[in-house]
Amino acid sequence: MTARTLDRQAFTGTMARVPAPVTVTTTVDRAGRQWGFTASSFSSLSLEPPLVLVCVGRTASVHAAFTSARHFLVNVLAEHQAEVAARFAARGADRFAAGDTEPCELGLPGLLDAAVRVACRVHEVLDGGDHSILVGHVEATHTGPRTPLLYCDRTFDYPALLHRAENG
Repeated sequence: MTARTLDRQAFTGTMARVPAPVTVTTTVDRAGRQWGFTASSFSSLSLEPPLVLVCVGRTASVHAAFTSARHFLVNVLAEHQAEVAARFAARGADRFAAGDTEPCELGLPGLLDAAVRVACRVHEVLDGGDHSILVGHVEATHTGPRTPLLYCDRTFDYPALLHRAENG
């Protein structure tokens, strides 16, 4: 039997319909330089030991910094932080120029207004096709009072979109 190749547009269109948390993942390299990127591919992986995963594109400018890092911090953005997500997704931008990160768990750059922060020691880096899968052993967490920002149908603030659709 011949393997069927799924159309790329069909795959991305299907996955765009799956709501996902919006995260900014940060680290600091051995020279003290801060690195960060926006991702919606974040999930818990294991309870024993406590593991999470986040994926970073192989062609991303931050790839080498994260795949060689010892620790990273996943900031699950709050619903008011769409601009932060856009900034950390922009190519060529100084993602830390706004000054909205501060040392948080494990001393890593974090966003105090994030809905959740998950600080990890790198457990493993796995091959994920055109991405690398960063598996983190969770060492510290912070849960804030804010509602998480979601990404769905190629837009942020999906809960508000649902509310508007339900109320006409």
